[in-house]
Amino acid sequence: MKTKLRNTFLILVSALALSACQTSVSQNQATQTINAPVAKVILDSDGDGVLDDMDECPATPWKVIVDEVGCPIAGIGVGLKMEYRAFFAKGSSELSKEYQLELDKVAEQMNKYDTATMKIEAHISKDEMGQALSALSKNRAMMVKNYLILKHDIKPSRLSAFDCGIRAPIASANTEEGKSMNRRVYGLATEPKINAYNDPADSASKICDEF
Repeated sequence: MKTKLRNTFLILVSALALSACQTSVSQNQATQTINAPVAKVILDSDGDGVLDDMDECPATPWKVIVDEVGCPIAGIGVGLKMEYRAFFAKGSSELSKEYQLELDKVAEQMNKYDTATMKIEAHISKDEMGQALSALSKNRAMMVKNYLILKHDIKPSRLSAFDCGIRAPIASANTEEGKSMNRRVYGLATEPKINAYNDPADSASKICDEF
């Protein structure tokens, strides 16, 4: 009888020890799962091959050749090919300091390529439509054009200005972010004047009004 009791006791102790071991393993597994590192998503929003945290020229159009910081460069044998973008506050045509500095870089290159020309396309967002703002698109284009003429002595004949209104949006008009992206000026400086490559500005210029 004593032997049976002793054996039963040993079986109970062994079962408890095994249960405790399994509980410890489960807890360790749960702890490991909870503490697993979360992968950080790194984006390349404009798909130019340069990650957003290094991209100095965001929203570059598709098929535009960029340098190591995501800014457009001239193709081999093309001469000058340089894009410019400026964004504006709602109802404003004021060119902020950061976009003046970017325009200075364009002007510097245009003065190096003295036969280079530039297309300047101005746009408004859908919520800027109205009689009081009917000239806003033109004013934005003229702000950029006059800056190049007055500050950098670029000849007016080298600059073409286009009023695009709301006809060529690049983002949804249903969000504030989209509207702010549509309040813009897009410029493309090229040399020579007649190029063998497709001009990204051509498609928009066809539906815009030159003035």
